[in-house]
Formats: sequence, C-alpha cells, structure tokens
Amino acid sequence: MTKKLIAEAIGTFILVFFGCGAAVLAGGDIGLTGISLAFGLAIVAAAYGLGAISGAHLNPAVSLAWWPPAG
Repeated sequence: MTKKLIAEAIGTFILVFFGCGAAVLAGGDIGLTGISLAFGLAIVAAAYGLGAISGAHLNPAVSLAWWPPAG
C-alpha cells in the first residue's frame, strides 16, 4: 500500500507541477488550448508511467478510501 500512495503522490505532483505550472507561467502565451494540452499530457504521462503501480489514480484520497480500518 505504501508503494501505491507514493506513486499517487508522485502522479499528483506531476499533474500539479506541469498543469498548473503551464497555466501560471505561460497561460497568457499558450491560451486555453495549451493549458488543456498541458493538463491532458500530464495526466497521460502519469497514468502510463505510474499506472502499473497505483492503478492510474492521481488522487491519493482514492487509495486512502480503500485503506483497511484499524482494529
């Protein structure tokens, strides 16, 4: 389970870093189409790269919802 959580955290970082980075740093130059492509390509890259480990989830809350309860 720890590998899944780490993979999802990395996937979330990729999504936020590239998607939001493109919007903030180059949003005026690349427009909505460029921002959309940055988010889409970040999701595809994270899903293909980390999909075998975490099931291609990019939200760590998805795996935490399946975490067994203590007790």
